[in-house]
Amino acid sequence: MALRTAGSVLGVFVWSVAVVLGQDGWSVTYTTQSICTLKGSTVDLFCSYTYPRGKVTTTFWFTEWGTGVEPEDLGQDPEYAGRLEYHGDKKKDCTLKITDLRERDSATYKFRLLTDQEGGKFSGSPGATLSVTGLQVKLTGGYQDKTLTCSTTCTLTDNPTYIWYKNGQHLDESTSPQYKYSVSNDYDDSYSCAVKGHEDLHSPAVCVQGQRCYRVTNTKRRICVLKGSTVDISCTYVGYYSTTSSFWFRSDKSTPEDLTTDPGYAGRVEYTGTYKGPFTLRITDLREEDSAEYRFTFKTDNFDWGHSFPGTTLSVTDLQVKVTPAVEGQKTLTCITTCTLTDNPTYIWYKNGQRLDESTSPQYKDPVYSNYGDSYSCAVKGHEDHHSPAVCVVGESCMNVTYTHQSICALKGSTVDISCFYTHPSWHNVTEVSWFNKWESGVTKDLSLNPEYADRVEYHRQTEKDSTLRITDLRESDSTEYKFKFTTDEARWGSSFPGTTLTVTGFQVEVTPKWSSEYKTLTCITTCTLSNPNPIYIWYKNGQHLDESTSPQYKDPVSSNHDDSYSCAVKGHEDLLSPAVCVQGQSCYRVTYTKRRICVLKGSTVDISCTYVGYYSTTSSFWFRSDKSTPEDLTRVPGYAGRVEHTGTYRGPSSLRITDLREEDSAEYRFTFKTNNFEWGHSFPGTTLSVTGLQVNVTPAVEGQKTLTCITTCTLTDNPTYIWYKNGQRLDEPTSQQYSSNILVVLGHSVDSYSCTVEHHEDLHSPAVWKQTSVLTAAVGIIVVVLVLILCLSGLMCFRSFTGGSDASTDTESVRPDCNSDTYTALNMRTMSPDYDTLISVHPDPNSDTYTPLNMKTRSPEYDTLANVRGISH
Repeated sequence: MALRTAGSVLGVFVWSVAVVLGQDGWSVTYTTQSICTLKGSTVDLFCSYTYPRGKVTTTFWFTEWGTGVEPEDLGQDPEYAGRLEYHGDKKKDCTLKITDLRERDSATYKFRLLTDQEGGKFSGSPGATLSVTGLQVKLTGGYQDKTLTCSTTCTLTDNPTYIWYKNGQHLDESTSPQYKYSVSNDYDDSYSCAVKGHEDLHSPAVCVQGQRCYRVTNTKRRICVLKGSTVDISCTYVGYYSTTSSFWFRSDKSTPEDLTTDPGYAGRVEYTGTYKGPFTLRITDLREEDSAEYRFTFKTDNFDWGHSFPGTTLSVTDLQVKVTPAVEGQKTLTCITTCTLTDNPTYIWYKNGQRLDESTSPQYKDPVYSNYGDSYSCAVKGHEDHHSPAVCVVGESCMNVTYTHQSICALKGSTVDISCFYTHPSWHNVTEVSWFNKWESGVTKDLSLNPEYADRVEYHRQTEKDSTLRITDLRESDSTEYKFKFTTDEARWGSSFPGTTLTVTGFQVEVTPKWSSEYKTLTCITTCTLSNPNPIYIWYKNGQHLDESTSPQYKDPVSSNHDDSYSCAVKGHEDLLSPAVCVQGQSCYRVTYTKRRICVLKGSTVDISCTYVGYYSTTSSFWFRSDKSTPEDLTRVPGYAGRVEHTGTYRGPSSLRITDLREEDSAEYRFTFKTNNFEWGHSFPGTTLSVTGLQVNVTPAVEGQKTLTCITTCTLTDNPTYIWYKNGQRLDEPTSQQYSSNILVVLGHSVDSYSCTVEHHEDLHSPAVWKQTSVLTAAVGIIVVVLVLILCLSGLMCFRSFTGGSDASTDTESVRPDCNSDTYTALNMRTMSPDYDTLISVHPDPNSDTYTPLNMKTRSPEYDTLANVRGISH
């Protein structure tokens, strides 16, 4: 039978006299003939069989059999998808387990087997009859006293023990379905019953009188969801009096604890809803340790809903691909979980990273061939980013990409590393690797060539087994899915396989309640749960460092003072703090910086600005560097003499202008102000300034070309337009996309020089660079020509000396070599060839194939040789 195998679940084991029916050696024995069990529980239909001869080829269970056709295998019925486990074999055992029972599962179940012999078919009759029921509390009796009975639509098997609850509190246990005492006609009270061992399958709570009693009704008793996803657990509750408080808690805690204050759920829990409406607990970024029973409680002025009333059991699972042998040379793939996923999901399959198929069955529709290079993975529709690991059909070295994280939440302005591991058959050779985040019709674009990420993307690590993409200066627009792709000489990893989803968030301080009250609660919130494990939250009050905590909620309620503002950050990212917010009104003291980080060119001018407001008039204000032990007004610092100007007015932008920037000006700059009775704190993070120069970096491109990149030590602010120069001549107008990027591709054999700059800062260009190997080749050629000329000249002179020619003695400055020697002396400086003017300007590095500016301090020995030929002193 094509039935999945799941983890262990609570079951109802029922026994009765066995029924055996058969003929001529055929028989099917059902251990139980009739079963009554609870809705939501698990049942085992125990069964065994015999057959006369041959080999069993097919076994399955069914409930319906139309005339003239084979009965339908329950394993192929979508109604039972993920809920059937066949525990039998093809010898004698035919036990079937059904989980998460529903009332519509009530039917007569029969087993059928087929053999390889002619006429080898048999079905066991009459089968096992299953009845599924819920629990209901029935009220009988007069007006004053009532009798309570826990009723079902069939008689439960195994003489269960009944449990009673009053107002959510455990009350009593009994083997009788009738509560032992009469209950009074109190409008406030509600009662519910359950069966021991199945407390989560209790009856709805009912009022003894009327419909306004205290009660809680859970929307779902059990939920099974994927690790990393989000779940909503909800209930409705009503009461006779107004509610004063309410919260959710885990039943496995010794004392009920509000989940919003539990550090293990920090930043992952949210309550929504109102009284009498669905009240919902939302948990994000689910982890396996979140698997538990969650209960709801509430209070009124004179009532507390009991903590022992069963709630909703949450099971968190991941996905795995199970590979089992099918016919020879083929395998069967099943997407398995440790619990039955809620809401009948649609399964998605991937082969070598390429989307393959969808199905409501967790089993892939066809057997797959045992190809050593192929890998398969599964996911659930709507949760594609929570897919299973890819598994090899055969062996351990198939095509595969495994991302370190399926989702990442990072702070705006920070840096993130997105990494993965990849494998391929050992006989494959990798020809191309890249990261991308956009694709159309299978066509992807290398992220390093995307202008939106200019200067912000780096392939931080790239080996034959792993790759890391680093993105700096994160922006909210960077929130998307990032994927890795690689190609070998025999295969390609598909672009549709889910990658790592990045969410970029900022901080906000949430003040509750929003209406006027004496005290407020402060919470540092984000739009996603930070991936940084156990972040430490930092709080500021009026610009002064206040407190640190592992909880995003400030430890104490704060008074509603109109003067005070609060801000939060995370340790290690203090410069990425939230805006300061007023506890009450909008006239509190606060400073807001226009930019948190600025990167500008050495030698240029920068404006660092902020706005500030206060409840009273300002008496003084100034800017200072945070790395000084005592805040000192920059206008009085000798290192900034003549280069600093402070402009602006109260409530308007206050600007610090620094001219003729130097690398040592790189620092964090903060603003402070005073009133008659207040001073803005000096520990409030300000604007970080980085000062950089320009350099041209050269890397190989396609054959015969080089890629030039105009690089800086930080990402220049405001997406500048780059300008390129070739041999000192501007290449094109900056409006041309070809030359306005920081990347330029040139011919590899070029002997031209190149430099770059930024628009509006043309005087701050990079040093010029050129292709040294080409110049070296030319220099060597010239040297060879000159040496040949020297040899010819020497030979001629030797010949004239031998023949007594008069020319040999006419010039006392001429070279007179020894004709029997292999050495030569330097040429006469007054008669040297013009080619030497070219040679003395050559500064090649024989071991390099890159462009660099000529540096006399690090010049190559070849340069000294050439200079000595000319007779230059250095």
